[in-house]
Amino acid sequence: MTIPTFVNIAAHLPRMAQQQPDTTAIIFPKGNQRLTFQELDQLSDRICHGLICSGITRGTRTVLMVTPSPEFFALTFALFKVGAIPVLIDPGLGIKNLKSCLAEAQPTAFIGIPKAQVARLLFGWAKDSLKTIITVGPRLFWCGTTLDNLIKQSPEQPFEIAVTAADDQAAILFTSGSTGPPKGAIYSHGNFSAQIAALKQVYLIQPGEIDLPTFPLFALFAPALGMTAVIPEMDFTRPGSVDPQKIISAITTYNVTTMFGSPALINRVSRYGAEQGIKLPTLKRVISAGAPVPAAVLERFSRMLADGVEIFTPYGATESLPVCSIGSREILGETRAITENGGGVCIGKPVDSIRVELIRISDEPIAAWSDDLRVAPGQVGEIVVQGPQVTRGYFQRPEADQVSKISDPEGGFFHRMGDLGRQDETGRLWFCGRKSHRVESALGPLFTIPVEAVFNTHPAVFRSALVGIGPKVSQQPVICIELEQGFSASQEQVRSELLSIAASHPHTKDINTILFHPAFPVDIRHNAKIFREKLAVWAAEQLT
Repeated sequence: MTIPTFVNIAAHLPRMAQQQPDTTAIIFPKGNQRLTFQELDQLSDRICHGLICSGITRGTRTVLMVTPSPEFFALTFALFKVGAIPVLIDPGLGIKNLKSCLAEAQPTAFIGIPKAQVARLLFGWAKDSLKTIITVGPRLFWCGTTLDNLIKQSPEQPFEIAVTAADDQAAILFTSGSTGPPKGAIYSHGNFSAQIAALKQVYLIQPGEIDLPTFPLFALFAPALGMTAVIPEMDFTRPGSVDPQKIISAITTYNVTTMFGSPALINRVSRYGAEQGIKLPTLKRVISAGAPVPAAVLERFSRMLADGVEIFTPYGATESLPVCSIGSREILGETRAITENGGGVCIGKPVDSIRVELIRISDEPIAAWSDDLRVAPGQVGEIVVQGPQVTRGYFQRPEADQVSKISDPEGGFFHRMGDLGRQDETGRLWFCGRKSHRVESALGPLFTIPVEAVFNTHPAVFRSALVGIGPKVSQQPVICIELEQGFSASQEQVRSELLSIAASHPHTKDINTILFHPAFPVDIRHNAKIFREKLAVWAAEQLT
């Protein structure tokens, strides 16, 4: 894929405003707020003039803590237009992580809602580096100005977008921190453009479609792809607790054609849909990412869709998305049985722009790529990727770059995904879990996904998690079980049945310790990634 010399992710907006000016760009069902592509483009232009006057110019690292709203979209595009560098951090990371992330990013500008401004002052976020403060909403006792004042004082005239190149920094996006401290992935304008091109190619998305993004960052892709974004009424930090009626109402009211949701949200909506016999005939595709989606959830949600419509589960990470993709038809018709027998979760073939390799599992840095790093065909190895949507490094984290990047002597680099997998004879990739979550037992390594899949086949099991207790190389494997709500069987009966199931598989027959946990600790972003490190500590306490 060739990325042109001039690349600015915001350039898609004025292009769409010219092509379809009166088409609605964003809809907020709560209050029925709407902006056309022309209105969104014009609002972002006025904000651009205000940002420049406030000292936010090209290269200014700017924290953006604004809830999904017309202002959030207009501000984000405005920051890209002026060439500033938005710093995006999920508020669900917690106060401690937020403070360390902001100290690391060293922003000079902070744009936030009043609640974020109060937290900034109370917890001293980036107090040594901030120079410009802008509040979205009423300004109370803190310094700075408001977005409304900036807009009122700005001229109603087009803004000339900053001429940025593909390799120029566009944003800093912090990872979820599910397997360690959050890190700021440096996005270039080329990374964003490659992502949009890949999403359009893989999912055949066309301008004029209606999108329901239930993850705010994904909502930014909709206007760039020419889609109308319907922003649902929900707490975006808790997708697993979403009101399914509001999601379904948004889909049916606005004839949504594309929906993105975390596995937890898809699960909750599908349960409600199954109970109520709901059908969603307008949807052309559903996309779910953040963690593997159980086949039972895919099956249940598929019953709500028209014949031939699929649920796609792209694989990737903050540092690289998308890498692979697979549809529910292939999963339910073919790969599901292999998964349930411990073969890993099939995540499909790599997208056209990505090169995927599997290398020997190692926790040590690898300075340079060589072909002898590869594992034998079919063997589980560490997944590494190369391509235009792969971010080049982390902000102010040279030690993380050293561990996660492999220099390619032929040019560029590989990114170590931190995940394990294998590739079959057709080129499909099978996800086997996080590298840091593998259990090194005396009998050899055990990988989370292949092991857990066996236990997940029991109808009483909502989810399971493999953890290791004790020193590396001789860890005791333990399976933690979270039961389905309302299941009537006793724990002892379930334990006995699970041990019987485990005994019938060669890779689980030696696991004989099962613990029941009331509710797994999971990431707040997707409500799907299990914090196995916390479970391991809990399990060790239970066994002492």
